Amino acid sequence: MSPAEVFRRIVLHLDQRSIAYMLVGSFAGTYFGLPRSTYDVDIVIEVAPDQLKGLIAGVQADDYYAELDAALDALKHESLFNVIDNTTGWKIDFILRKSRPFDQEEFRRRMPAKLFDIQMHVASAEDVIVSKLEWAKIGGSHRQIEDVAKVLAAQWKLLDQSYLSKWIKELQLEQQWSAAKVSAEISD
Repeated sequence: MSPAEVFRRIVLHLDQRSIAYMLVGSFAGTYFGLPRSTYDVDIVIEVAPDQLKGLIAGVQADDYYAELDAALDALKHESLFNVIDNTTGWKIDFILRKSRPFDQEEFRRRMPAKLFDIQMHVASAEDVIVSKLEWAKIGGSHRQIEDVAKVLAAQWKLLDQSYLSKWIKELQLEQQWSAAKVSAEISD
């Protein structure tokens, strides 16, 4: 199954239940100029318990593996749960939107986009950058820094620098930001 078909099916499940969402992670980076091969899809959702129950029932009926208890626990703890396509092995991580200020602002700024010829909502380029910098800080992953560098190289002149500066400072991501700019060969 192609990435387009995976997205088409998942977006349909979200739209049918009026679940607000945004694509994040590597596929969101792909939209902004970061091609990377992956079989994992990361989607932030803002959902009520009944919508979540409907989503789980819907994907289970559509040949996905999903656990309702894991989803409800993720909702309670603002964490994540995953859904696995039984046919292809594609994994979709549904990340429950957190209540901290950055996550609220990131979700508010999501934008309509067309990826794989499918209309969906995607995190902004700035928010993809900040999120990947944060993952680099948490996990020490150089791959996240490289991902940011590729987005910077493709989007540098279009980025809202004041927005980036605000969240980089507030989330204490200066070290990761510097490393990404060096990797992208960008100097201030």
